[in-house]
Amino acid sequence: MSDDPGAPAGEDPGDVPDSEDPNEGEQYHLEVSPGDVADSVLLPGNPERVAKITDAWDDHEAVAHHREYRTATGTYDGTPISVTSTGIGSPSAAIAVEELARVGADTFLRVGSCGAIREEASVGDLVITAGAVRQEGTSKAYVREDYPAVADDRVVSALVAAAERLGYDYHVGLTASTDSFYAGQGRPGLEGFEAAGSDELVRNLRAANVLNFEMEAAAVTTLANLYGLRAGAVCTVYANRVTGEFRTEGERKAAECASEAVSILADMDAAAEAAGAERWHPGLGLGE
Repeated sequence: MSDDPGAPAGEDPGDVPDSEDPNEGEQYHLEVSPGDVADSVLLPGNPERVAKITDAWDDHEAVAHHREYRTATGTYDGTPISVTSTGIGSPSAAIAVEELARVGADTFLRVGSCGAIREEASVGDLVITAGAVRQEGTSKAYVREDYPAVADDRVVSALVAAAERLGYDYHVGLTASTDSFYAGQGRPGLEGFEAAGSDELVRNLRAANVLNFEMEAAAVTTLANLYGLRAGAVCTVYANRVTGEFRTEGERKAAECASEAVSILADMDAAAEAAGAERWHPGLGLGE
């Protein structure tokens, strides 16, 4: 019998389930079910970007819209593809990865905008993430802080090939993912508030050869690696923190690059299967 005076009679407060999982069948937040999404899903933050992404596809159908999560599924260059908006930040992006994976997705491409912190990444260029600094808190709820947030090499290769095909200027490197657009990225807050260390943040990351700031890539790639899935990120540069440039230019570039990359990944997977290889590698080419 319980010694807890607050426990109902005959009930031991220690006898609780490990988890109440609301995700059987239709997913609680995304409201998607098995069969609703393709294996590969693009993850923009802004729900308004979903329509701009699907405009470039062969066809598409709206699947669900709940809270910040708007999902559509269709085909691009004959390849099945889906898109789900995640809102701003890693907490909601992690929910999207969790629930999309539960209904069958296995490849995730974060698509968005970013702030560059190196001169060579001009406004309108693409930044393809090879790995991310885990300067957000969501991934820390999953795994120790020194676990690496790395993009899948096949996703990186497909994004590079896509950017080359499309003729877009791009840079491959390290991304810093933060929980804060203002203090967490070294910007002043209200009335000039400055967080401790913010004056050195950009300088230190530049010295470590980090290319850009954004807010989701670290969590998306960390979860994908933990679960044996594939993930990567491509963002259009809207701001360069070194030169002071800011323009919302080239918004569709990242989405077009990611959509093309999904088609390339399908060719890579087919080439690996045809060769009897466990996974694709550059020696296999892209097949026919």
